Formats: sequence, structure tokens, C-alpha cells
Amino acid sequence: MGQNQQVQAPDEELELNSIQDLYKSFIMECPSGSLYLHEFKRMFGVQAGTPESEYMDNIFRAFDMNHDNTMDFIEYVAALNLVLRGKLEDKLRWSFKVFDSDDNGRLDRRELRKIIIYKIKKGSVSNETGTENLTVDQVCDRIFNEVDVNSDGQITLEEFVEGAQRSTWVQNFLRLDVNPSPWVHKKNKKKLASVNDK
Repeated sequence: MGQNQQVQAPDEELELNSIQDLYKSFIMECPSGSLYLHEFKRMFGVQAGTPESEYMDNIFRAFDMNHDNTMDFIEYVAALNLVLRGKLEDKLRWSFKVFDSDDNGRLDRRELRKIIIYKIKKGSVSNETGTENLTVDQVCDRIFNEVDVNSDGQITLEEFVEGAQRSTWVQNFLRLDVNPSPWVHKKNKKKLASVNDK
């Protein structure tokens, strides 16, 4: 925006080529034109029955904009765009949607504890200086103390975004980064191999 058309055209063309490549990969992986939850989990190497499985259920639900329990190509591109290029506030809003597992527009301690437990299982959570590992309850209390402005025991979307923008520690903890890189790199390697074989 605010740039002239000559500067935008090459970027738009690159994006169009990228979208066309994504579509080809998407259709190869999902010939039906729909990405189902089990396929989504497979993309990220998540096995059923693991702590990551429930986490990925919430992520999938957040990306499934029309709530039909599948992700079509448009939803898929929107998801990748958010993850790879989204603004901080958009990522925080999306993270809130993932955390809000009951879709009531508020986070309670139970919902926040689920995410904290998942993150701790992926690696320890420490204070700003990295000198002390924090327990689930310590992390939960700290987030509520910093983010729940009206102290009602629930975090609204507005409190969530503003709290994460005020505190780098809270922001780093609350912002979800789904990293599709391994899957994208694997697809690119396959594509390169097929081109080299020709």
C-alpha cells in the first residue's frame, strides 16, 4: 500500500507463482480439495493420543473459518499467510482463538493451563533472565497478574492482545508459532528431486 504499481507488480507475480505452487502441493496431498484434521496432523508429524494432538485440534479449529471440519485451499493459504507473514496483533488474535477451546471469547485458568502444560512439555519455561524454571501454576499466575486487568479471573481478547504487547515475556509465551517449515522444506525437496530427475 502506498507504493506505486511498478514496485508491486514483481511481488504480486511472485506471490501468484507461490500460490500456484502451493495449490499443486495441496491438491497432491489432498486430492479431494479438502484438508482433514488427520491430514493436518500428519503434515506436522503429530500422532493421535499425544499432548500435541489436542493442541493441533485447536489450531485446526482456529483455521477452519467456516467450521465445516475441513480446511479448503483458501483457508489453507490464509493459515500459511498468517503463520509466515502475519502481523504480531493478528498472530495474537489467532493465538487467543486457539487457546479459547470453548469459544466463549474468554480464557479461564483451565484453558491457559492446557497451553502452559503443552509448552512446558516441549521445553522448560523460565523467567526473563532464564535463571529459574517456572511451574505451571507460577506461569499461569504470572500471566493472569499481568494480563487480566480487571482481575475477574478471565482474559478477554482485548486484555490478551494488550497484555502481550506490554510484556515481552508474556508475548513470547502467548504467541503461537506453528512452524510448517519441515513440511514445506520436505515438499520443496520432493519438487526439486522431481525436476532434477527429468
